[in-house]
Amino acid sequence: MASKRISDEPAYVLHRYDWSESSLILEVFTRAHGRIALVAKGAKRPSSSFRPVLLPLQMLHVAFGGDAEIRTLKSAEWQGGHVMPTGDALLSGYYLNELLLTLLARDDPHPRLFDVYANVVRVLASEHGEVLQAALRTYELLLLREIGLLPQLDVQTMTLGGLDDDARYCLVPEGGLRLAHGDDRASLSGAQWNHLQQSLDDAAPFTTTLRTCAAVTSELKPMLRTLLHYHCGVQTLRTRQMMIDIQGL
Repeated sequence: MASKRISDEPAYVLHRYDWSESSLILEVFTRAHGRIALVAKGAKRPSSSFRPVLLPLQMLHVAFGGDAEIRTLKSAEWQGGHVMPTGDALLSGYYLNELLLTLLARDDPHPRLFDVYANVVRVLASEHGEVLQAALRTYELLLLREIGLLPQLDVQTMTLGGLDDDARYCLVPEGGLRLAHGDDRASLSGAQWNHLQQSLDDAAPFTTTLRTCAAVTSELKPMLRTLLHYHCGVQTLRTRQMMIDIQGL
């Protein structure tokens, strides 16, 4: 049986590993096929057409084939559109990638999440640093929802009771959304949680959630970080630790 070949597939390189003296193994996020592994034969050779394009945070169109767990990259074409992010934006891009590598199973398509990722990458590459934190919180919320790890944000998880607009609630890994306690580090009002849920339910959730997150970024950040660390099974993600180390220099 001939191996299946996929052509002209939108994709981003999430990570790359040395495979031999001349080749690479790539972890790639594709729109129609999810996270996949590809071998890029000869990609490390100076004459390889792969060398200038197999970069993170750059939209590619790829062709690949094979039936094994690691398929073979046949071609990769850069789609242009923006330059490589730098500084904090670049580290944030590596953070996006680490979450996908940790939380997504291979060969599990998430086309809506791919589009969200592409939108966030465009924000990272822009000069609008003031929306960076809101974009990251938006990505975290939409990622968690896409893979079924985000509870409804307009009800208390344990009781399914509605939220009081003026009461404070926090999001915790094992309890979902619950009334805030005096020792909770962060919380949002019921009205703010309701607004977030409405944004997530919008027909264009990235844009509406980005606007909503902009007003609650500092309160939302520690709650989402705790939830993500819980589901990733780590105390601190590698990219997060890298940011802490750099800021401490």
